Amino acid sequence: MKIRTLLSLILALLVASAATGQKIKYKDLFVLLSAKQYSEAEPFLKKYLKDNTDNPNAYLYMGLILEDKAAHADILKETERYSSLLDSAVLYFALANKGMTEKEVSRNEDYYQMYNRRDLRTGNFGVKHSDVLLDIETRMKLKDRAKLALKLKSQFKAAEASYLQSLRLYGKIQALYPDMKQLYLQSDDSLTLRLNHLASVYDSCHIHFNDYKATAKVMGKIGYNQDLNPQDILDFKRQQSAVDFYADDIKLQDFKRWALSTEEVIRKEIQPLRDQLVARDAELNKLQQQIKKDSVSVVQDLRILRGKGFPELLKIDPNPLPIQVFQMKEAEIEFGSQVSENRPLRDSASLALQVAGLKKEIALAHRLDSIANYLVERDVEAELANYRHFVNTAYGSTAVLKSLIRGTRELALREIIRRESAIKRKTDALQWIVDGADSIPLMSPAPEQSKFKPLVQQEEKFTSGLTFADSLGTGYFYTISPSRKVAVKATYKVNPDAFKKRYLPVTKAMAIQDELGLVFFVLTYQETKMKDKYQATLTKIYKVEGLAWSVNLELDQLPIELVFTKESSEIIIKTKSSIGEVFAIVFDRDGKPIK
Repeated sequence: MKIRTLLSLILALLVASAATGQKIKYKDLFVLLSAKQYSEAEPFLKKYLKDNTDNPNAYLYMGLILEDKAAHADILKETERYSSLLDSAVLYFALANKGMTEKEVSRNEDYYQMYNRRDLRTGNFGVKHSDVLLDIETRMKLKDRAKLALKLKSQFKAAEASYLQSLRLYGKIQALYPDMKQLYLQSDDSLTLRLNHLASVYDSCHIHFNDYKATAKVMGKIGYNQDLNPQDILDFKRQQSAVDFYADDIKLQDFKRWALSTEEVIRKEIQPLRDQLVARDAELNKLQQQIKKDSVSVVQDLRILRGKGFPELLKIDPNPLPIQVFQMKEAEIEFGSQVSENRPLRDSASLALQVAGLKKEIALAHRLDSIANYLVERDVEAELANYRHFVNTAYGSTAVLKSLIRGTRELALREIIRRESAIKRKTDALQWIVDGADSIPLMSPAPEQSKFKPLVQQEEKFTSGLTFADSLGTGYFYTISPSRKVAVKATYKVNPDAFKKRYLPVTKAMAIQDELGLVFFVLTYQETKMKDKYQATLTKIYKVEGLAWSVNLELDQLPIELVFTKESSEIIIKTKSSIGEVFAIVFDRDGKPIK
C-alpha cells in the first residue's frame, strides 16, 4: 500500500512538473520505471529524452518499454506494429550501448539494480559494467526477431491464401458437375488439369504452413501453437467454407487427397472403361453377325462375355446407358440363338414341340421388347454428356443410337405378333385330329357342331367316342400322333338302340392299351339300365391291323375297370354292385366270354 501511495505521489509530481513546464527529475521518473509502471512512465520518459540526450539509463528503459509493448502485441494480427516496436527498441538500446561506460554504471549504480548479482569470485553483490553491456547487446539482437516476425506473417498469410485459393478451385469444380457420377463420367483433360492444379495449390498451403511452424520454432514463444488437421471430403456437393487459421486446431478439407484420388480413379478406371465399353459393343455386334451369317446359336459365347462385367461402372452409375444398350443387344442375340436352335423343330412331326419352341422364342422376344421400350423412353440425349465417348465412337451420334433402339423395338413387336399367330394356329391344331374332311376333337366337351363326341381320351395316346351322322351312333377310335395326323383309326358298330344321340348324357367309355401300344380295348357303356341291364359295347383294335372285333354286351352291374392280361391275351371287365360286390367278366382274344 505504501509503495502504491509513493508511486501515485511520484506520478503526481511528474504531472505537475510537466504542466508547469518544469524539468522532469529522472530520479522521480526512475521510481516508476524501476516499478515497471511503463504505461504511466512512457510519456514522461519521452519528454525527458527530448531535453536530455546523455542519459544511457533513460535510453535503456525506453528500449525496455518498447520491448514490453511488443511482447503484448499479437505477432500475427499486429505484425507491422510488433516489428516496428522492436526496431524502435533496438534503436534505443543502441543509444544506451553507446553511452554505457563503466563510469556511468558505477556512478548511477542505483539505476542498474536489475543487474545486481553475487560475484562468484568474491561473494559480494554488485553491478558490473560487463553484465549491463552484455544484456544490451543481447537485446539489440531483437532486430533479427523483428525481421523474423515479418517472415513469419508472410509464411502464415501464404498458407492461408493457398488454402483459400484451393477452396475457390474446388468450388469451380463443384459448379461444373451435379455430383461425383457426372464428374467421373464427364471427365476430360481439362478436369484432370484442374484436379492436378488443385492438389498443387493445396500442397503449397502445407509447405507454407510448415515454413511458418519452422520460423515459429526459431522465434520461440509467439502466442500461437496451431496444427493442421486435414479432413477427408466425404460429400462432394457440400459447400466448403474458409477456416480460422488462428485457431489451435485448424480443420481444413484435404483437397489434395480428394483431387489425387479422383484423378487416379479417372486415369485408372474411367479412361480404360470407355475403351472397354466400345470393345464390348463391337463384340456383341460380331455375335449378331455370326447368327445372321451362320444361323447358329452363340449363347455360350454370350455367357462368356457376360462373365466380364463392369463393376467399376456400376459403382458410379447404377443404371448406365451402355449397359442397357448391351442388355438390349444380348436379348436380341438370345432371341436369334433360340430361333437357330429351334430351326430343326420346324420340320418336326410334333406340334407340341413346335409350340414349346415358339413359346421360348416369344418369351425372349417379349424381353427384348421390354428392354428396347425402356430405352426408347429413356432420354438418350441427356445421357450423351456422361457417355459421349461411347456414343460417338460406337455409333457416331445419338441419332444413330436412337434409330437402332427404335428399330430393335419394332423388330421385337413384329416377332411377337408372328409367334402369337403361329402359337395360336398350332395350339388350335393340337386340339384336332385331321382325317380327310373330318376333324376329330381332342377337347372335352367337343364343339356343339362337331359330329364327333369324345367319351374317353388318354393324353397324347388315344381318343375314342361316338360319331353321329344322324341320331344313331357309330364308335370311333384314333391314336393321337404328335403331328395330329391319322396313325391308327377304327370305326365300329355299337348297340344301335342303346347309343343314340339322345342318350349321350348317360353314355360313358373306358379304354386301355398294352405296354407297347400295339393293342387297344374300348368299353362303351350306359350308366342307366335299359331292359334291366347296362348296355355296353367292347371293342378290340390292333395298331397294325386296325379293328379286330366289337361285341355288344348286357351287364348286370356298372363297369369299374378294364384289365388286359398280356400272357393270355384275355380282357377282363370288372363290375361292382350297389352293395360293393366286385365281379369279373373274362373274354378271350377273340371277344368270346370265358365261363
